[in-house]
Amino acid sequence: MSNLISRRQFTVEWGYCDPAGIVFNARFFEYFDWGTWGLFEAALGVKQNDLFTKFGIVGIPLVDASARFIAPARFGDVVQLTSQISKFRRSSFDIDHRLLVRGAVAVEGRETRVWAEPDPDDPDKIKSKAIPLEVTARFQVR
Repeated sequence: MSNLISRRQFTVEWGYCDPAGIVFNARFFEYFDWGTWGLFEAALGVKQNDLFTKFGIVGIPLVDASARFIAPARFGDVVQLTSQISKFRRSSFDIDHRLLVRGAVAVEGRETRVWAEPDPDDPDKIKSKAIPLEVTARFQVR
């Protein structure tokens, strides 16, 4: 059994680049976010805004993120982003992202997110919630 992989192809737009035409590093974290939501939509068949209602959560907030920049992505490049869950824990999970430019890995990223619900003791706060088995099972490919 393996993990579901989400793929998204897009062309780098000028607004994502610095004056030299190279993608500004912070933009890669936006790309990773796209990959996360695309992965969840593919696995669960639920749009981002419906995920919260269907599972009784307030979101999957980001608690850690990192990236390794190997090669630049530039204005006009056609890029492929792949995203997959690398590890589920009780209430958190890791997502690995790879950005390929001209067939080679340009950026590797990782996010850690938490399955979160409203805190019943304080409506201004959230707290972690166990990820349902029905959710984790949908990320496995047989």
